[in-house]
Amino acid sequence: MDSSSVDSAKFQRLLEQEQQRAMVNQMVAKLTDVCWDKCVTGSVGSSFSHSEVTCLSNCAQRYMELSMLTVQRFKSNGE
Repeated sequence: MDSSSVDSAKFQRLLEQEQQRAMVNQMVAKLTDVCWDKCVTGSVGSSFSHSEVTCLSNCAQRYMELSMLTVQRFKSNGE
């Protein structure tokens, strides 16, 4: 391999890592929007109510499970 091939491979790995980071950031932003709108019902004070904490936790868990299921389905369909 010449140096340009090595540089190209490094660049490709870096690009893939950045795309993965962007996808994670996008997923976290979406999760925050969805769960906030669903669970935070009153004005924001210094802390969340017990029901808001429970709702946020459940919402985030379900969102992550659904995201992982979706990724697995796409992977299995691609094979």
